[in-house]
Amino acid sequence: MARHTESVCKICRNEGKKLFLKGDRCNSAKCSQTKRPYGSGQHGQNRKKLSEYAIHLREKQKCRFSYLVSEKQFSRRFDSVVAKAGFTAGRKQSRQLIRHRHFLINDRIVDIPSYRLKAGDKISVKKGSEELIKTIIDSLTPIEGVNWLEYDKTALKITVKSLPEREDIDPTVKEQLIVEYYSK
Repeated sequence: MARHTESVCKICRNEGKKLFLKGDRCNSAKCSQTKRPYGSGQHGQNRKKLSEYAIHLREKQKCRFSYLVSEKQFSRRFDSVVAKAGFTAGRKQSRQLIRHRHFLINDRIVDIPSYRLKAGDKISVKKGSEELIKTIIDSLTPIEGVNWLEYDKTALKITVKSLPEREDIDPTVKEQLIVEYYSK
């Protein structure tokens, strides 16, 4: 899978909004989107009006970068669920912890961040990794509840109750623009 390996702050600046790709740093005064609220590069401040195609493309790219997926992977993933439940600071950290085998799915070690979860799957923390995950959770700001997930931060368990509905997805994503992009 091809992943973006350069500065993720450039992505936020070019999109013109915070995508929270750096976790808690995006909530602080150090966020580059807060310091410089214009596109990156030499001509970032002189950007002109976008065409209709560019608007559709930007919306698709914004969604793609916020979920850290390639074109074929717009579905529910293991790393996204761990990040949504508030067990990590973001998807990048959850990818790393999954690759280092700190989480179990249905009492089996799964070290594939793109693993597709189903309704009823139970995610838990491996024995020996509880202290690490608890220190990460304690350092994060609490998140609001996710309707399709059930999680217990004291027992370090996540249960996928159902598939996420449209209302459960980030409200800033305009999926109609993405559908129009792919219909061309």
